[in-house]
Amino acid sequence: MPRLQDKVCIVTGATSGIGRRTAEVFAAEGAHVIVAGRREAEGRAVEAAIGARCAFVRTDVTEEAQVEALIAFTMARHGRIDCLFNNAGGPAPVGGIETIPVEGFDAAMATLLRSVMLGMKHVAPIMSAQGSGSIVNNGSIAGSRAGYSTSMIYSAAKAAVIHLTRCAAMQLGERNVRVNTISPGGIATGIFGKALGLSAEKAEASAEAVKVGLAKMQPIPRAGLVDDIAMAAVFLASDESGFVNGHDLVVDGGVIGGRMWSPHQEAVRGMRAAFGIGH
Repeated sequence: MPRLQDKVCIVTGATSGIGRRTAEVFAAEGAHVIVAGRREAEGRAVEAAIGARCAFVRTDVTEEAQVEALIAFTMARHGRIDCLFNNAGGPAPVGGIETIPVEGFDAAMATLLRSVMLGMKHVAPIMSAQGSGSIVNNGSIAGSRAGYSTSMIYSAAKAAVIHLTRCAAMQLGERNVRVNTISPGGIATGIFGKALGLSAEKAEASAEAVKVGLAKMQPIPRAGLVDDIAMAAVFLASDESGFVNGHDLVVDGGVIGGRMWSPHQEAVRGMRAAFGIGH
């Protein structure tokens, strides 16, 4: 049996990248999927590609009324919500702390953090009344380690997402509603191009180009793929993870595990040579 058979799942930020692929995989695993995003044409294309198990709702997840409307549409259509994947995101101001514009800070926090709060706020009563549900929030390794984003504001927002998730998990777990994060490492999407100022169209086209660089970041010698995150989301949305709550599932090929083995051994050999010690 498919792992998400007849579950009702909402995926935000689903017009491209991780969100779109997760919606596709959810549907393939038997779910009814509501995809949300700001771009109408791209959202309708996702809806058409997935087919009858999918509906698109144009949503700016930084706006509370639009999040409420997304939840209301899903309930009117299906009568329940089994999973919410708060995936919507975007770039944040780059540069040193002394250069951060207040308006850029506020906009980034709205997209990256307020949206997660709003999604949880409006789905929590429904899932609590059901006595079941899974909320999955998209975090980042940048939220638990400094230096893994071009933007310290992005890192701070993701750190807040991870901790807000834990706090909500302690509350909602009492109603059998699980709340977890997925923290991606270097995933080949357009987010890198967007962070450096490319248009959305050009950024999406740049995803393939970043794979070479990302392959060198971690022990697993390849770039992270959107499927890696999608499959993690399937696990957390499914009944297989029924005892997983308040957890940050890191999907990064080992990048934050520590110093990579081969460079470390090369450094040791260099020290031996400097000390005149043979192998």
